[in-house]
Amino acid sequence: MCSNDYLGLANHPALCKSACEAMKHYGFGAGASRLVSGSSALHHELERRLARFKGTEAALVFNSGYAANTGIIQALTKEGDRILSDSMNHASIVDGCRLSKAKVDVYRHNDVNHVEKLLQNRRQSGLTLIVTDGVFSMDGDIAPLPELVLLAEKYGAIIMVDDAHATGVLGKTGRGTVEHFNLDGRVYVQMGTLGKALGSFGAYAAGNRDLIDFLVNRARSFIYSTALPPSVCAASIAALDIVEQEPAHREKLWRNRERFIAGLKVLGIDIGVSETPIVPVMIGDSLQTLCAGDKLFNNGVYAVAIRPPTVPEGTARIRTTLMSTHSEGDIDMALDIFGRIKQEGYL
Repeated sequence: MCSNDYLGLANHPALCKSACEAMKHYGFGAGASRLVSGSSALHHELERRLARFKGTEAALVFNSGYAANTGIIQALTKEGDRILSDSMNHASIVDGCRLSKAKVDVYRHNDVNHVEKLLQNRRQSGLTLIVTDGVFSMDGDIAPLPELVLLAEKYGAIIMVDDAHATGVLGKTGRGTVEHFNLDGRVYVQMGTLGKALGSFGAYAAGNRDLIDFLVNRARSFIYSTALPPSVCAASIAALDIVEQEPAHREKLWRNRERFIAGLKVLGIDIGVSETPIVPVMIGDSLQTLCAGDKLFNNGVYAVAIRPPTVPEGTARIRTTLMSTHSEGDIDMALDIFGRIKQEGYL
């Protein structure tokens, strides 16, 4: 119960078959960076499919979520620009901000009033970028994207959302946070990963054509990395087919989430502010959390202890995640084990 494979696609036969067929045709390695000889027809097809899926003019594939965030932020901002970043943003966003040389203001988690105060105190004449996770990976809460978009429009900023944990999960058709909040066309950069709900590997940026052309020429993590193997792109395309054509996977994921949190609440277990299939079991003390993780594992539940510096001091937790492939029996078994461990004083 700690995988990000939310839709259970990592082992799906369609992904395996597509990857194998691509290897027979293309071999395995791409051989070079995308701007040298590493681009294949499958790289371009995946980018066309991602743009269609996200409802944007274009998309660009990166080798990982970390590479995407560091590359996008470093390319878009420079010395003299300003970045407003949520205090709970992923480490890859933090490092992208550091690489950019822009002035970085960290705002209190999901605090739109703090964001507005920072925007009102704007002194830079350059670009202002607001960047946030769509779904926060440790708490499972969702960014207040509509309010952030309104502030960006009011103060002339641009906004970037990291949909790593929202792609395939949030929205009526799984297109992520922008679809969830009906904000199509109002978010400048949508980033997401292919290695979580899509069960493959890599990441993407989606936006207008000018943005994507700019990133092709300025995002260093894209320019100077060997391209993803074509077989990985083929698996990602197969995953997009499933997300678009088989909504039952996503519907089952959310049913599983509701069953699990209902059971945890009956047990009196604190799940923090979770709104998604990421469900933290809040404990607080790091040593107690490590002991709880070991106890869970020894009783048949694999859910990892998360402690500082990944989360703030005093907020250590067991980070659980639901998958569409969990059965009701799986969830009930896990709840029974959580209940017994709570009675023993570990939670």
